[in-house]
Amino acid sequence: MSGDADPAAKRHAPATVRNRDAIAEVLRGLLPETGRVLEIASGSGEHVVHFAALFPALEWLPSDPDPASRASIAAWTSGAGLSNIAPPLDLDAAAKVWPIGSADAILCINMIHISPWAATEGLLAGAGRALDPGAPLYLYGPFRRADRPTAPSNEAFDLSLKARNPTWGLRDIADVEKSAERQGLMLEDIIDMPANNVSVVLRRHNDIRVPGR
Repeated sequence: MSGDADPAAKRHAPATVRNRDAIAEVLRGLLPETGRVLEIASGSGEHVVHFAALFPALEWLPSDPDPASRASIAAWTSGAGLSNIAPPLDLDAAAKVWPIGSADAILCINMIHISPWAATEGLLAGAGRALDPGAPLYLYGPFRRADRPTAPSNEAFDLSLKARNPTWGLRDIADVEKSAERQGLMLEDIIDMPANNVSVVLRRHNDIRVPGR
């Protein structure tokens, strides 16, 4: 990254420090040894810096549609002194065309519940286009699940999200799975994480032809 980034642009997301190591443990068994990892909605940029240091053989591509977030990502990556992080992409998950042709893995942490459903559908469609067969899409955050009741804290969180924006809110994993299947992505695993969050692992299926590929 360029040294021109403004250190004052750094944003801090307290949840990043709490969840980054637990996420990294899941990623250790999921990410390829080499290749490009695209992070959708990188936010402050703290996650990508942490993961890039832990997985130096991978090239990390952060992204965010928000200019202030991209400035924060640039500031964090510039200060980290790592050579395996690309400049942040201006990428809206809901867009029909992404500014990247392919990736060997895609991560999306804590975006799905604080964005319209169209962003989730766009994320899944984009992942279907960008990932080769067998490549993973990793999602993290709070979700609803048919096999267990939603934690009271997550129910309260869902209400607060909808009060801020009626198009936001916790998504049901079953709805994500159905939308993913239409894009050639199959649900592989659901992993319980701290603070009533989960890791959702999807993978590009070998036998499904995705429109646009």
